[in-house]
Amino acid sequence: MPGRLLSAWAAAGEKPEVLYWVGCAASFDDRAQRVARAFVRLLEAAGIRWGILGTEESCTGDPAKRAGNDFLFQTLALQNIQLLKSYEIKTIVATCPHCFNTLKNEYPALGGDFEVWHHTQYLYKLIAEGRLRLPADGHLKGRLVYHDPCYLGRGNGEYEAPRRLLRYTGMELQEPPRHRDFALCCGAGGAQMFKEPEPGRKDINIERTEELLALQPQRIAVGCPFCMTMITDGVKHAGKYDSVRVQDIAELLAERLGLL
Repeated sequence: MPGRLLSAWAAAGEKPEVLYWVGCAASFDDRAQRVARAFVRLLEAAGIRWGILGTEESCTGDPAKRAGNDFLFQTLALQNIQLLKSYEIKTIVATCPHCFNTLKNEYPALGGDFEVWHHTQYLYKLIAEGRLRLPADGHLKGRLVYHDPCYLGRGNGEYEAPRRLLRYTGMELQEPPRHRDFALCCGAGGAQMFKEPEPGRKDINIERTEELLALQPQRIAVGCPFCMTMITDGVKHAGKYDSVRVQDIAELLAERLGLL
């Protein structure tokens, strides 16, 4: 089996190439779990030996830090770093930009130095190296619009890998007026995902979704479980849930390869 628990890898005296950091969303949310399954199928199609922590995995501490509880963040982070070092983990891939950003940029100050990839970066790397091969046929049809996740785009300057993967799908890629450096947040950042929005003229996710829907896409691509929830809610609010699909980039690529 190319993928199994890290404890099973260790019991066999072996190590995986990469640790898939599943994250809270893909652990508990049904929609995010579908993204995780699509990503794992892509890893296996590329022959990657991957592992997960399973029940040993804890929250990275990102929501606590964004909400201002730095003590709780450091407690969670130090526990995770100790665990990862005990398994001698070198490379981590995350399907959540919040996990990706925290592991990559905030764990080193606490002694957690790892090579950390967002899944779109890692999937593009696998294609560029020839490990994940795209068939000549099977291109997807229709118009597609991409929403930049804050912690992948502005937070880490990654704009190209997601777009390159989306071009591989064969769909017509459209850009909303606010994109890349000027992309509008989905409304979930800063721990806002876990509370009701403050009173205002319009919720941010509604504003952003209206902007995306104005391009009349058949699909909206995201690269973050928080964005998935907020944009999907916006599509439902607009009465477009049955006609516009909100999908993670891994799902689109897996569909392109006939893995879904």
